Amino acid sequence: MSGWTEFIVAFAVFLMSHAIPARPAVRAALVRALGERGFLIGYSIESVVVLAWLIIATGRAPFVELWPFERWQMWAPNLALPLACQFAAFGIGAANPLSFGGDPRKPFDPKHPGVVGIVRHPLLWATGLWAGAHVVPNGDLAHVLLFGFFALMALAGMLIIDRRKRRQLGAERWQTLAAHTSFWPFAALISGRLRPPAWRISPTRVAVGLAAWLSLLLLHPYVIGVSPLP
Repeated sequence: MSGWTEFIVAFAVFLMSHAIPARPAVRAALVRALGERGFLIGYSIESVVVLAWLIIATGRAPFVELWPFERWQMWAPNLALPLACQFAAFGIGAANPLSFGGDPRKPFDPKHPGVVGIVRHPLLWATGLWAGAHVVPNGDLAHVLLFGFFALMALAGMLIIDRRKRRQLGAERWQTLAAHTSFWPFAALISGRLRPPAWRISPTRVAVGLAAWLSLLLLHPYVIGVSPLP
């Protein structure tokens, strides 16, 4: 276990920092003390700081090779990240009663579900694509544990949310809302369950997704210390 202490502690702190504030009693107490906005800001800052520490601790962990690095493996994140950034850009604040990250104040039309028709859980798919794609060129134990954990949690989160929403809304209501949506990206479109009469794509959200992807691409060598380009 020599050399793994920081990685294990960082991982444990990361898990606790998300699990404890999510408990209803703890969250309610924090919201009363800080207000809803203050809680969200504080939670976001704390999440970023702990995640940064976890990433740094992963880089410091002992190198245990599981498979050798090849330059072609870099294509996995380079192909996945543009799509992940678009999913995130279109998913944040969208009308989506079937997942998280949307705006509950916006009306949702099951027959015209927007991005939810393309992918029901856009933010979780963005996380899963980011993490899963990064497993490929990072074949050492610490990074496989890190990125593999995020990929599995994203997938598990989608399954858990679907089950919870089905229970909360009732099977009939859930089926009505989800009829033209996709668990797997583009599945409803490919199968014909989603037939939009016209494509109304927000240029602002496309621009935000592109800007996020380019920022990650350009900052990667300075923040992570490795060029992401194949």
